[in-house]
Amino acid sequence: MNQHNSLWQSFRDGQDYMSTWPMRKELAMLFPEQRYIRATRFAMRVMPAVAVMSVLSQMAFNNYDALPQAIAVALFALSMPLQGLWWLGRRSNTTLPPSLASWYREIHDKILSEGYAMQPVKSQPRYMELAQVLNRAFKQLDKASLERWF
Repeated sequence: MNQHNSLWQSFRDGQDYMSTWPMRKELAMLFPEQRYIRATRFAMRVMPAVAVMSVLSQMAFNNYDALPQAIAVALFALSMPLQGLWWLGRRSNTTLPPSLASWYREIHDKILSEGYAMQPVKSQPRYMELAQVLNRAFKQLDKASLERWF
């Protein structure tokens, strides 16, 4: 039961992370998140149609012998967005390595020094906290402040 809940929680965390992560070109070369987010969004839009078409096309041509393979393709297609959400959810809860944790603290301190309110700095920040700090930095700091890091 606990593993079942953690799987669904990972999907929810992935959705939250996907909506929090700033889709900025400055971050594209540093982190794989943008590629995963784009692929997951694409899969969420396209793969349900691929799943339906794979089954319906076999039914439309009365090719019921190929229906098991079409159902397998449909299940695989439907699993693709879930794979992306699962990866993003797991990533969001992963503790930052020391170099990124210090970068997180630097940006957090800069936002505070500019007079903006922030949640207290985390002692063991995760990628989700980095996403929140980066999102705030891109929204609230001027370009000159950001040049130090990008």
